[in-house]
Amino acid sequence: MHPREFVVHLTGLRAIGSGGSLLPSAQRSLSEVPVLRSLFQILAMTSLCSLATVNPDGRSHICHVYFAYSPTLELYFLSDPESRHCTNLETNSSMAVSVFDSTQRWGGMDRGISLYGTCGATYGRDATRSEQVYARRFQAYTKWRATLKSDEETQGLRFFAFAPKRVKVFDEKKLGAGVFVVGSVRRKIRE
Repeated sequence: MHPREFVVHLTGLRAIGSGGSLLPSAQRSLSEVPVLRSLFQILAMTSLCSLATVNPDGRSHICHVYFAYSPTLELYFLSDPESRHCTNLETNSSMAVSVFDSTQRWGGMDRGISLYGTCGATYGRDATRSEQVYARRFQAYTKWRATLKSDEETQGLRFFAFAPKRVKVFDEKKLGAGVFVVGSVRRKIRE
């Protein structure tokens, strides 16, 4: 992928170890394009993520959802607005997402990403866009949606959009053993 193909940029990239300390040797060879490639490859390799929200009492809540993603690094998922993670988002839009291949084995060349940002229900054009992106990734969704009757409870499901502000990318084969790359997300606006 050529740098011009990305409609999102990562800024303030830093290579850190598992304890959070800066890794100067990894920092010298760090550039945005390989990190973006790793990030989007990891998103493409799995369709299930873990997402964490905050309950009104400050306790954390985690769940798993199928997700789709856009070239601007927005993640979309379909959920019941009455579910715990969705009601949490009504009072606190802060969310963290973890994406990784659960078939990896300890001691291998592991990879995964953590994303930190905000999330909310989609409406109008945003809901339409979310559904289009989701349907492209999950062709079975369109068929399933067509079979629903208007009185079914699943008709109340809604799309949610997650916009990461920070990322942590771990790709030992491409970025180095034990190297985590952290940075901020900057989106290009496309008209």
